[in-house]
Amino acid sequence: MHPVDRTLVVLAGLSGALGVGLSAAAAHIAGATSLATAAQFLLFHAPALLALALLAGSGRLQPGAVRSAGVLLALGLALFSGDLSARVLMQVPLFPMAAPSGGMILILGWVLIALAALWPVKR
Repeated sequence: MHPVDRTLVVLAGLSGALGVGLSAAAAHIAGATSLATAAQFLLFHAPALLALALLAGSGRLQPGAVRSAGVLLALGLALFSGDLSARVLMQVPLFPMAAPSGGMILILGWVLIALAALWPVKR
């Protein structure tokens, strides 16, 4: 398995675990809608990261584009969910504009996935 694919699988597992943990925390903290949002983003991006690792190794899509998309999703997810979580749990943001930056990076990752599907695969 390619090292980036292995990393994406690890990040998918961590995203799923953190998503479950943050969901539980959000259920016990009054008004923690931002924490619930962070958990949802982690949980629905975890399977996407797994799928990208599998697609990159399958040769069905251009591996470089798919791996790059996975890295963008993981980075965007860390910034977006990390900032929302830090704001609720520590009462401080990661840094100014971390969540919006993470959201834009997530969007770019999803667009790159779409482009990877259109990119011809060299066989």
